[in-house]
Amino acid sequence: MADVNISATIRREFGKGAARRLRREQKVPAVVYGHGAETVHIELPSYDLMMALKKSNVLITLDIEGRKELVIPKAVQREAIRGFLVHLDLLTVKKGETVQVDVPVIADGDLGPGQHILEHVLNALPVEAEATHIPESFHVSVEGLVSGDTVLAKDVPLPKGTTLNVEDDTVVLQVLAAQAEEPAAEGAETDESAA
Repeated sequence: MADVNISATIRREFGKGAARRLRREQKVPAVVYGHGAETVHIELPSYDLMMALKKSNVLITLDIEGRKELVIPKAVQREAIRGFLVHLDLLTVKKGETVQVDVPVIADGDLGPGQHILEHVLNALPVEAEATHIPESFHVSVEGLVSGDTVLAKDVPLPKGTTLNVEDDTVVLQVLAAQAEEPAAEGAETDESAA
């Protein structure tokens, strides 16, 4: 997993007005917490942060006015319509410790012959992993699966040091039969006869 470096500044003004000013300056308010340490309020450059967050569970090395902190995003708030970053909660982690994260599940391959629909019951799989070795995603083969087949959590290949944080028999993906639509002409005749 690539480590991202971002410089941060300690925030000294709080409230909605201060947060709006920060966002006008292309910065995002955030808090850093964890390991029983006092919560630190910071501001981060929004572009650098936006680029870092393109990777799920990204590991960020913050330079907070000369002090280095290793963090992962825990809660990301975005503006509802335009999607820009509004606020971030960052959890301090240490090399060697495990963290609980949700890792995206990506289905690879083509379903078997016939009309089938692949349903993602879980878009991300809850796991526990070493903080500096969090997988970016899990690739699961759905090659040849047909209606009624499922992929359970225990079927997802996990890298060494990563363990499931859900029951083994939790359904992650399932294949459903495609529902055939009735021809429009039949529906029109039914409407006329009902009139």
